[in-house]
Amino acid sequence: MPNPIAGRLRKAPENFVRGGDVAQVVAQARAGRRDFIRGAFAAAAGVTAGAALAQDGRNVENLEDLGGGDPDILELPAHSKGLGQPVASEGYGRPSKYEANVQRRQSPGLTQTRQASVSFAPLQSLFGIVTPSGLHFERHHQGWWDIDPSRHRLMINGLVKSAKVFTMDEIMRLPAVSRFHFIECGANTGMEWGNVAVPTVQYTHGMLSCSEFTGVPLITLLEMAGADLKKGRFILAEGADGSSMTRTIPVELITSGEVLVAYGQNGEMLRPEQGYPLRLVVPGVQGVSWVKYLRRIEVGDQPYATKDEAVHYIDLLPDGQHRQYTSIQECKSVVTTPSGGQMLLDKGFYNITGLAWSGRGKIKRVDVSVDGGRNWRTARLEGPVMSKCLTRFNIDWVWDGKPAIIQSRAMDETGYVQPTYQQNRAVRGSRSIYHNNSIQSWALREDGEVVNVQLA
Repeated sequence: MPNPIAGRLRKAPENFVRGGDVAQVVAQARAGRRDFIRGAFAAAAGVTAGAALAQDGRNVENLEDLGGGDPDILELPAHSKGLGQPVASEGYGRPSKYEANVQRRQSPGLTQTRQASVSFAPLQSLFGIVTPSGLHFERHHQGWWDIDPSRHRLMINGLVKSAKVFTMDEIMRLPAVSRFHFIECGANTGMEWGNVAVPTVQYTHGMLSCSEFTGVPLITLLEMAGADLKKGRFILAEGADGSSMTRTIPVELITSGEVLVAYGQNGEMLRPEQGYPLRLVVPGVQGVSWVKYLRRIEVGDQPYATKDEAVHYIDLLPDGQHRQYTSIQECKSVVTTPSGGQMLLDKGFYNITGLAWSGRGKIKRVDVSVDGGRNWRTARLEGPVMSKCLTRFNIDWVWDGKPAIIQSRAMDETGYVQPTYQQNRAVRGSRSIYHNNSIQSWALREDGEVVNVQLA
């Protein structure tokens, strides 16, 4: 029988494509080929494996192989015999140097400029449900700014009794609320619509993060301005960056009190990359509607059809039509361990874990399969389970060394079940970009390597 505690895992390689390789990646992507990016990833995986063996030159399977005992136990290390660093030597704490590879990263060739681009959160390296602020994914349309909060203003106009202009001080003096919510870019997993495109979960699903947001309910500010919420059925949210990001949001999402004008994230002020000093939080709705550097709210009686909702963030259907204003992020999940690029080094026990979320409410259940969807087992949901928030799931598994296909399938409290690629493509085709919530498959090979696959 396999040793139930033998399971060990090697992390996925990081930063496997260099800057000079981007042009080749772009050219191959346009030609419908992925040879180079797959080759680069395989080479990086080989280097990572070599480094792992070099770091542990003994390469032992059991403590008995050490003969006289483990020197890491028998010999006191320097940190057990000397003085450490002084208190507050770092005014703002930072991660250990041994975690330096855990970074948000760009996908090569995805965008033409770094200002209008994306960085992906390292989901495979995170625990629980909260994304550290420094690892929160980014999506910018004209780069990020560090705005002087003393000069920032928020205007509310349109169908209101009296237009209002708020300073940051005036907003932060109002009664605040704090809530945990996920935010997902509408294009998350978009590269996978046609076929397997990228190797690791950081790039397949990493335009996803979850934080505690603090701010004032937008309905409070609208009521202060005397908004007409009978004629005014929509609001237009406008950002202060050079792209003039503007989004239409239905009033019914706002009257519930869920939509926040937020200045806080994870117990501190928003980071500049996340919209400092003010952003909109629209739970369950695609990230582009969470307008950063928020400077204006206009109340109107119809959708505004701005450039980023008439040309972008729309769904291309098989008959050539586009579906507009599909903003809710439907129920979705992904296994983060074991996941693409990782390597299982032994047979034995493993904890399969991942994340599930739904823009319509709480996650009710997550099922996990290790045989490509033929059989499913119900996973454990880690608490807390909150509405429109990431939920962590786990399930025990003993790997027997044979090939496996690992999947997760989420269900939310409305009864919606996460679809397969076949089900999604039957309705949406394979040329879409946005709102891909299909079941993700990871193939585990006999040698322990985990790769991204899609089932026919």
